[in-house]
Order: sequence, then structure tokens, then C-alpha cells
Amino acid sequence: MKHTILSTLTAAAFAATLFTAQAATPKAGDQAPLVEGKDQNGQAVKLADALKTGPVLIYFYPKDNTPGCTKEACGLRDRMGDLKKQGVTVLGVSRDNEASHQKFIADQHLNFTLLADTDGKITEAFGAAMPAKPMSRRVSFLIGKDGVIKHVTDVPSADTHLAEMKEAVAKLK
Repeated sequence: MKHTILSTLTAAAFAATLFTAQAATPKAGDQAPLVEGKDQNGQAVKLADALKTGPVLIYFYPKDNTPGCTKEACGLRDRMGDLKKQGVTVLGVSRDNEASHQKFIADQHLNFTLLADTDGKITEAFGAAMPAKPMSRRVSFLIGKDGVIKHVTDVPSADTHLAEMKEAVAKLK
């Protein structure tokens, strides 16, 4: 009986570890993981290369063409002029594939790059996985040209992401 209970507890602990084991979400002041992936057109994109031109706003979102994700993407689209004046490159990341990203960009007239993180490696590197689902959760990172994370917004609200990132970008210079 003791052996059965111990085995059950050990199996439960192992299963819990499998479902909760993910990289910690980096915080402001941490060095950003220098990830790379493919954009909506299958072209390689390296965060290190993007940082050579200036700060990067990399944001993770659950799914293309869904209400909250569309609101956030369109908010960034509409602020792209201000972001470019500050030298900020925007990279959106979800677990959707390239074709889904192409449709999202066309449907919403997006003017920035989306990374197709179908294997979840970029999401995992930033600790941005949604618990118990093969999706990214809504989390944004403003990364300085030096590769150091300047601001993190880690809440479900698209409005909060847009407001906090606008404020954080304004503080860059």
C-alpha cells in the first residue's frame, strides 16, 4: 500500500513538473534571450540583428485574428510612426504558422514583422507560454539597443500593453 501511494505521488509530482517546467519570464534589467526565427514570409529574423538598428519591442500574443490580439496589433500598427521616430522595431510572436500570419497582416494591414513560432522555442526562451496550452500568452518586452530589457508588461489586457509600452518607449531617450 505504501509503495502504491508513493508511486502515485511520485508520478503526480513528475506530471506537475512537466506541465509547469518553463523558463522564467525575464524581468526589466535582464539580458534578453537572443532568439531567432522565421517571419511571415519564411525569412530568418535574428533579435541580435534587429537590436543593431535600435530598441526592439517584441510582443507575444495567443492567436492571429482574435479580438484581443487584433486590438493590440492594430494599436501598434497605428502607433508605428511614433515608434519609428524612436527607432523602435516591432516584432510580434505567436505559435501560429506563416500562412496564418500572412492572413493576419493582410486582414489588419499590419506594418511590422510577425514571427511564426510553431515549435514554441521563442516563446519558451521568453517564458511566455500559456499554461497547459500550446500558445503564447500576452506579454511584451521593450529591449534596449544594448540587449537589456527596459520594460515588461505581463497582463492579459491589450490596452494595458499599448499604454505601458507607449510610456516605456517615451522614456528611452
